[in-house]
Amino acid sequence: RALIFSVLLFYSLPLLAGLVNQLRNHPSPYLALHGEDPVAWQPWGEAALAAARAGNKLLFISSGYFACHWCHVMQRESYKSPQVAALLNQYFIPVKVDRELQPALDAHLIEFVRRTHGSAGWPLNVFLTPEGYPLVGLTYAPTESFMGILIKLQKLWQERAGELSETARSAALATAPGSQAPAAASIDAKALHTALLTMALAVGDDMEGGFGRQSRFPMAPQWSVLLDRLKVAPDERLKSLVELTLDRMADKGLRDHIGGGFFRYTVDPGWQTPHFEKMLYTQALLARLYLHAAETLRRPDYLAVARDTLDFTLAELQEADGGFIASLSAVDPQDVEGGGYLWTESQLEQALESDELQFARERWRLEGSSTTAGGWLPVIGSGVGELAEKHSVPPDRINEMEQRVKQKLLLARASRKHARDDKQLAAWNGLMLSALADGVGVIQDERYREAGQRLRDFLVASSWDGKRLLRARGPEGELGSASLEDYVYVAAGLRDWARLTGSREDLALAATLESEAWRRFFRDTGWQVTDNLMLPGIAVERAISDGPLPSPAAL
Repeated sequence: RALIFSVLLFYSLPLLAGLVNQLRNHPSPYLALHGEDPVAWQPWGEAALAAARAGNKLLFISSGYFACHWCHVMQRESYKSPQVAALLNQYFIPVKVDRELQPALDAHLIEFVRRTHGSAGWPLNVFLTPEGYPLVGLTYAPTESFMGILIKLQKLWQERAGELSETARSAALATAPGSQAPAAASIDAKALHTALLTMALAVGDDMEGGFGRQSRFPMAPQWSVLLDRLKVAPDERLKSLVELTLDRMADKGLRDHIGGGFFRYTVDPGWQTPHFEKMLYTQALLARLYLHAAETLRRPDYLAVARDTLDFTLAELQEADGGFIASLSAVDPQDVEGGGYLWTESQLEQALESDELQFARERWRLEGSSTTAGGWLPVIGSGVGELAEKHSVPPDRINEMEQRVKQKLLLARASRKHARDDKQLAAWNGLMLSALADGVGVIQDERYREAGQRLRDFLVASSWDGKRLLRARGPEGELGSASLEDYVYVAAGLRDWARLTGSREDLALAATLESEAWRRFFRDTGWQVTDNLMLPGIAVERAISDGPLPSPAAL
């Protein structure tokens, strides 16, 4: 009752003059989704910081992305709520961030939440002092809990603003890296490789593949390094772990077995239940990984996975101008997470003949209990050879049936297509250019050469203006400022493409981009991922680690 009374009291207060939602018709599809919220969202920039300082208000920065399911849930539950909006608008400066356009800001804030909570994710919500120091962070919270946090934090700020500001500033300074560069030290290559192998085997899951014991991300850069290690120093334990991981990713719920492509990650260690967003970088990195593995491990089935992934990406993510869009949302048009990829019994019966339905059940385990509330997610059940032997038919007949059933299921799910984030990110398109270069080199498919040339032309004509690289383009034009990863991934893509085509022009542009990356982002003590530092404490990083994406410093 006290909470409801407090909310009603705050809701009755007038809004701060001039604070209105600035995101309507924003060129970022994710930010535009919030343009009709009653929250008076401001775009990230100097104006928002100035407003916080002028009003001595806490900044509330909410960072997310278009394909994120829980970002949409929190919008629906909280940011569409007039009561929540009244609290945010009256007592805070609310800022909405597309993390794909502000990777440095997002990385800075997510590191704060990881450090203070032990884990982090999206939606990423952080309260900052007017000076820009992080104070409190959280991810998804139900509406009542979120309103309670807003009320409590506002009361604390009203009573102890000076103390809270100093606490946030001191904490930020205490965790900032030193200003002196570390002394150079030599590293024994053999010892380093031994340590890499030891660590991989220690943290690798020898039952299900992958790293860790909870959710499963593909982590393509790490597996690619381990494949390189197998080339120069074969090790049966490592080979078994790599193959187990690649098999699980290809056969289970991380992959869309009907339409092609991979989801971003699974919530469980058994690769069963994905978060259903499909990201461009996931497709680019995993296509390259499976191409690499097909050659290194002599596994033609991995080549088929790579081809399937590239074909999906060309069909669903490439635009007429040659560039590739960022992602497909996790939710379908009815706001059901994964709805476009899940199947009920009635949907299967309407789409398929009886013999086709029986095939689908055997091939993709579409029977028994489902792992999701919305229906069955196809995963590999019986293999082609197993089905051919069981039904006493040649494997070619099984392959023909599979293609026919896939086409029918694709047609049936066409009305459930997931929304597209159509901004075109330079960095991720650079990764895709590298993937297409590898695809041409390994598979010798002219479709990939044509798509790669169109992408190369798009990057040169639309992302580089002769002086600087653009972070992204959308239907309305330029979006965001380029970061270190944009310069590095595009340069790497151009180098990979030039190795295929022999283009001196592309090699020259790659060298220019690399020089610009050093000039803009390297300092005496290390790398900074952006050249536009608007917050104090955004660290210069001595080493940028590989994560789901490769380290731009390493490339």
